[in-house]
Amino acid sequence: MIEIDEEEYKKYRIPNELIGNKRENVIGWDEAFMLQAVVIAGRSKDPSSQVGACIVDENNHILSLGYNGTPKTWNDNTFPWERKADKDYHTKYPYVIHAEMNALLNYKGNNKSLDGATVYVTLFPCSNCAKALVQAGVKKVIYLSDKYKDTDDNIAAKICFDYCGVEYEEFNPELQRDLIVSLKPNEGLSEIQTSDEIMKLTKNRNSNH
Repeated sequence: MIEIDEEEYKKYRIPNELIGNKRENVIGWDEAFMLQAVVIAGRSKDPSSQVGACIVDENNHILSLGYNGTPKTWNDNTFPWERKADKDYHTKYPYVIHAEMNALLNYKGNNKSLDGATVYVTLFPCSNCAKALVQAGVKKVIYLSDKYKDTDDNIAAKICFDYCGVEYEEFNPELQRDLIVSLKPNEGLSEIQTSDEIMKLTKNRNSNH
């Protein structure tokens, strides 16, 4: 160990008044990772459902992202995005790859890193994605929406998680709020607080549907 003269140390020590003046109103890890899932869902070309997934390891490192979309070389413009047709194979369902599956397939690292991982998803996984997540070693699912709750497939996914020891929980309702994300320099992320901001956001949303 290098010996440092106490007087010399005091000379270069950072003054106490310059230490600890950090920004306090930061978002938590859960919010940060769910925001990643929400943002990547915006890449989906599906006109009826945009879903995002973010896989995170036990050290809060993002391993992979995914959104629901077409198989890799299938042109978006020739894909059947419809939910209903005379034949099932004329709809999106036999072909679309779900967000969680894409996140798993997009991951190119060591598979051991997936052991004990958490996936943040904007929609509760289907039974097929649940099986894939279990096989990959994911141990926790945090979901934003469970709109297909109590359907047979949704129940099957939860039974799979229960028997395989995978925890699942709704994204903390206390953290569910409207945020403004700006891509302009030096603006970043801010919470909507005024009624005018909420009305403006609602108006913009309605104009896009």
